Parts: sequence; structure tokens; C-alpha cells
Amino acid sequence: MTTKLKDLFDTFLNIAASSQKLGINLIRVAILIIFVWIGGLKFWNYEAEGIVPFVANSPFMSFFYAKSAPEYKEYKLKEGEFNEAKHQWHVENNTYIFSHGLGIMIMAIGILTFLGIFSPKIGLVGAGLAIIMTIGTLSFLVTTPEVWVPDLGSGEHGFPLLTGAGRLVIKDTAIIAGAIVVLSDCAQRILKKK
Repeated sequence: MTTKLKDLFDTFLNIAASSQKLGINLIRVAILIIFVWIGGLKFWNYEAEGIVPFVANSPFMSFFYAKSAPEYKEYKLKEGEFNEAKHQWHVENNTYIFSHGLGIMIMAIGILTFLGIFSPKIGLVGAGLAIIMTIGTLSFLVTTPEVWVPDLGSGEHGFPLLTGAGRLVIKDTAIIAGAIVVLSDCAQRILKKK
């Protein structure tokens, strides 16, 4: 390696080494954007209806709904579709009310995590809640049949073949990793102040 190329590489390494704080704060911003956007979508009926299989099959959340799994399968709606009878079933199931509450909680977690830029104690709470929430989301890989490709005759089904819903769930492995980094950063900043 020539001296000039080595100097350029060393400069790159120094810049990369000094960008850790920026990276951690960008994780906070990413969690804010994802959580506020996803939480905000919970106020739209199509999103509320779309999460029914996850909630109905979850041993931790199914009690929020009036109807039990797998009854919801008869009342599925495609995104953007409207059917008065199916909509009424979702009203009676508490689908929309639960989704609104969940949306508020998700947005609050994103905001708390982001505020860790300014207050490590608030950020610690947000990151801790983000970790708990993503563990809950990842549990859908075990509890929700709709995350795996069903056996419809092609011979391609089950583990490790994820449906669109399953692919949305698996992305939470990146969110939990980021939340752990943010949690660690907040804890280090709190300990430094002691």
C-alpha cells in the first residue's frame, strides 16, 4: 500500500471510529420514524384489521379482543377493501379501539427513545420499552400461523418460508439490536454522571 493510500485509509478509519455517537443517535431517529409511522397507521382501519391474526393468537394480547381465534379468519379484509358485515364484526371485536391504544403506546415508545439524545434517563425508559415491545413482536413467529407460508400444494411451505406478514415481523431483530445499543448508551451516560 502506498503512503498516500495508507494515509487516506487511516483518515477513513479515524472518521469511522469517531462516528459511533452519530450512529447511536441515528438509531434513535430510525426508531422514532418507524415507531411513529407504524403507531400512526394503527388509526387506519386497514392496519387495525391487519394485526388481528397477531393479537388474536397471542397468549399475551388476545384478551383485548371480544372474539377468539380463529373466528377472525372469516372476517379478513384485503387492504383497502370495505365490507359492512366484516367491518361490524371488527367493531364488536374491539379491533379498532385496541389498535388505537396500541398505536399511542408505540408512538410514545418511539418518542421516549428519541428523547434519549437529550435525557439518558428518558431514553433508557424508551429503549427498555422498545426491547420489550420487539420481543413481543418476535413472539408472533411462534404464535401466529399467518407468518409462515401455508401448504397450498407447491411443496414450499412452513419454516423458514415467511409470508409478507412474517417478513414484517422478522425485521424487528434489527430494531431490538438497535434498542439494545441505545439502552447501553443511555446506561453509560447515566453512570458517568454518578
